[in-house]
Amino acid sequence: MSLARQPAAARPLLEVRGVSVRFGALLALNRVSLEIGRGEIVAIIGPNGAGKTTLLNVISGFYHPYEGRIVFEGRDRTRLAPPDVAALGIARTFQNVALFKGMTVLDNIMTGRLLKMRGSFLLEAVYWGPARRQELAHRAVVERIIDFLEIQAIRKTPAGRLPYGLQKRVELARALAAEPTLLLLDEPMAGMNVEEKEDMCRFILDVNSEFDTTIALIEHDMGVVMDISDRVAVLDYGRKIADGSPDHVRKDQAVLDAYLGVSHG
Repeated sequence: MSLARQPAAARPLLEVRGVSVRFGALLALNRVSLEIGRGEIVAIIGPNGAGKTTLLNVISGFYHPYEGRIVFEGRDRTRLAPPDVAALGIARTFQNVALFKGMTVLDNIMTGRLLKMRGSFLLEAVYWGPARRQELAHRAVVERIIDFLEIQAIRKTPAGRLPYGLQKRVELARALAAEPTLLLLDEPMAGMNVEEKEDMCRFILDVNSEFDTTIALIEHDMGVVMDISDRVAVLDYGRKIADGSPDHVRKDQAVLDAYLGVSHG
């Protein structure tokens, strides 16, 4: 059945179709294909340098492939720039925290609402009432997220003063403030201790179930991946070498070889 004739419910939310990305002589992604269904939590794993972050950068519009297509909600989004991708309902966090360190937690999270805001400064000055109502509505969304992620106590704290684990939680809050349909998480638990990882796992599962948010995440902690993922895709040297349930992937010989460095003689 052609893509155009498929009912919306039958289509994947996101389709990566034969995508290749090259940086000079380096083939960072080699004809990678991946489907993410609505409501899934999909982990993207692989050794360092496998192409995982490059794949997220293609999906979010930071890189454009020289080959292949990105289809989101049934429409080709391959050439869109990051702000246009974000406006469609795709939000992300980064491997290295990208908060405004001098701004408070509350103000950082409010920046996630920018794409939802309408009007101009002049209109807001003239029509103070509607602008005020809009601000209160945006603030209500942000306050709900602050409560949801249990960061009420730090809402007025400058982000740069927070320990790394809490900064990662604030970055998640900012992404959620955009009310994404698809949330891309690049190593959301990097640098966290065991307790912080447990909290982040709980929040990711709750975001998926309570906000009905589809999630794709890169993560190196295999215990976390196997516990929270519906499906796991494995990259190695820019190629996808496995894709399936956590149980299936953990037993896949190609995956074991990639992680353990085993060669077929």
